Amino acid sequence: MTHPYQLHANRRAPRFRLAEMTPALLQFQDSRLAPGELQVISRTGGLLSLSKTVDQGSVVKLTFRTHRGPVLGTAEMLCPLSWNDQPFRFVGLEESDQHRMQAAFQSGLYRNIEEEEWIEEFRAAMVNWNPPPRRHFFRAVLAAVTLATLCLGSVIYVFSAHLR
Repeated sequence: MTHPYQLHANRRAPRFRLAEMTPALLQFQDSRLAPGELQVISRTGGLLSLSKTVDQGSVVKLTFRTHRGPVLGTAEMLCPLSWNDQPFRFVGLEESDQHRMQAAFQSGLYRNIEEEEWIEEFRAAMVNWNPPPRRHFFRAVLAAVTLATLCLGSVIYVFSAHLR
């Protein structure tokens, strides 16, 4: 079993929002079961919607189904975000389950949240972008060249007057 954080540890894993309801099942160390719904998933963790949040730091067996097959991993529950929403991180995931998740991500059925956010930011920037007219740039360059020519002419005149 490999730790998902070992893969590409220097950058954040893409997060995918699930378009359809995806049931999940948490199994505690004392064999209790708790149902939930997977909201967001990445190769390092995700976000669950639960009827009752779980203690932060609890380690559970997490099972959910992708269209590529079931995924079973060991997860640590993180600090709840609300009464129902609680993030988790994978602390153990078999290689076959990692491949199954990656195949599901690459199929295009999941929406990449970060990519969508970047696209929306880009669109907003394009709407508000007001490029300066090229005329002003040309005028500024012409003024700088004219000023440089006048300065150079003055320096030549002063030196020629002193040499006589």
